[in-house]
Amino acid sequence: MTKTPFDYSVFDEGRQVNYWRLDPALRAEAQRVYPNGEFSWAKSRLDEFGELVGGTIADNADVVDDNGPELHTYDKDGDLWNHVEYHPAQAENDRLTYESGIVADAFDPPSGRKQPLGLVHTLTMQLLLSYVDTGFVCPVSMTAGAALVLRNHDTADELHDYFERLTSRSYESLIEGAMFLTEKQGGSDVGAVETIAEPVETEFSDASPSNSDSSEDNSSEPMPAEGDGGEVHPRTYELTGEKWFCSNIDADGTLALARRSGAPDGTAGLSLFLVPHQTRDGALNDQLYRRLKDKLGTISVPTGEVEFDGTTAYLVGEPERGFKYMTTMLNWERITNAVGAVGIMGRALLESKIKAANRDAFGNPVQEYPLMKRDLFDMAVDYEAALAFAMEAGKWLDRYERDHDDDEAYRLMRTLTPIAKQRTARMAVDTASYAMEIQGGNGYVSDFVTHRLYRDAQVLPIWEGTSNILALDLLRTFERDGVPETLLSHVDSLLSSVDSPSLNHLVDTVRGEVEDLTRALTTLADADSEYAQHEAKQLADYVFDVVTASLLLSNAQRELETSNDARNALVAEWFVDQMLVNTPGRGIGDGDALPLEHFDAVVRHASVEPAELDDE
Repeated sequence: MTKTPFDYSVFDEGRQVNYWRLDPALRAEAQRVYPNGEFSWAKSRLDEFGELVGGTIADNADVVDDNGPELHTYDKDGDLWNHVEYHPAQAENDRLTYESGIVADAFDPPSGRKQPLGLVHTLTMQLLLSYVDTGFVCPVSMTAGAALVLRNHDTADELHDYFERLTSRSYESLIEGAMFLTEKQGGSDVGAVETIAEPVETEFSDASPSNSDSSEDNSSEPMPAEGDGGEVHPRTYELTGEKWFCSNIDADGTLALARRSGAPDGTAGLSLFLVPHQTRDGALNDQLYRRLKDKLGTISVPTGEVEFDGTTAYLVGEPERGFKYMTTMLNWERITNAVGAVGIMGRALLESKIKAANRDAFGNPVQEYPLMKRDLFDMAVDYEAALAFAMEAGKWLDRYERDHDDDEAYRLMRTLTPIAKQRTARMAVDTASYAMEIQGGNGYVSDFVTHRLYRDAQVLPIWEGTSNILALDLLRTFERDGVPETLLSHVDSLLSSVDSPSLNHLVDTVRGEVEDLTRALTTLADADSEYAQHEAKQLADYVFDVVTASLLLSNAQRELETSNDARNALVAEWFVDQMLVNTPGRGIGDGDALPLEHFDAVVRHASVEPAELDDE
């Protein structure tokens, strides 16, 4: 089927458009990773959401960036209020997004289905939302993450009222989630948490978490929890301590780590608590929202400092298992960080294509000049590489969360997650930066969206673990039995699916890199700790390149088989040549110029006859 290339000159900017329809690569990746025929049901909802995000939500996001949330710690009488004031445009975005099912569809069957869609659906919707506001994706993601933690670890179902409202389809009954990990003295060293949890003997309401105007108090004795040895533990605690970076500060479904009296040091002594903005009886919780951070970007999500001082908190699951429970949310947040990065890249690429198609210089649109053709070609291939890897990581997390006995899914999720977060975050910063350059001086001023994309992208390498922390996590993952073998087997499976003669030389190149990667893994397994840490980020990048090349080749084979189209083969070829082939003289002397020959195919999504591959 011949595809008509997109004409980006018909757009003035990347708003008032349907992002889903303008992103064939995302549509193809979603179809690949949705399990069990779910994509055929979900695609109409994704189309509707792409239209909504590209219109009303995009316009509102621009308003919110200029009118961010404001904190009112005290009311006019000097009493503690802890009130965060949001612009009405943010409230509208909240309602439109949550009522589209971005969280609920993953936990509760939407109308017309017997089963939920799973987390890969939430990730795809979050990617679309990241086209316009990665800051807003943060509370959406943490709402899904908090619900996932409660679903998995609130084994006694004592916090079911909170779970129900985290996953509500009604904006009026919805509460949002948050994750308060960072303390001033600890940073990434979570085991250094100093917040203390003391049990209290009190009654609390079994009613659902309260709205601000609730006056009902249906009190009952708190339910005890039994530990592994039958020991009974209280459920309600008071927290004392300080949390230093608290995004979505006023959430009613906040998860926080604290240490009970007598618990061991380090992460082994941490318990997980749900800390509401309001207690179950509707009273303001005893905590102080000290101030909001004056951040570079992600203006739409209020990030601040919180002091716990006898703050009511409800124990999640069993005590001293908090860090393990929190890794459920952390893995989820790292993958959402990756798809958020991909969304920023997608918007930056779209704005760049539109600008290059509309801006004339020296008598021609700048997209017709060889340097710009190569720039846009590079950006498009980078986007599709990041997209393929991030969605692959999301696929395995989704598979694992559907079946916790799936060892392959667990190993691949744990391997791909830190890599996805590390590499895509840096790629988003680089892509957003170059998108500003393509806009020229306009790209540097706040009237144009590239200004915000670049500011928002800068947080992605920091959120949920810096690149050093992620690389160390990857080393620990590879120490687990069977993890290297599972990864290499998965890569082999992807490459074995490719049998088109026109792709053989690329498969051979990647298989050679797989052999080198295998030797690298063996070397680091036998190396001392210092050398292994020294090479950890190199290893993460190497795994990304090899896995991504394999994914792109598998995608190319699938497109050849289903559409007789070689467009994805060109994407795979450029990625392999740029990332895995050490060309003499950096390729300057070989005469190859794929971006000049196939600009329309890769940048404008035109179709390519397979015979054209054989002619190269």
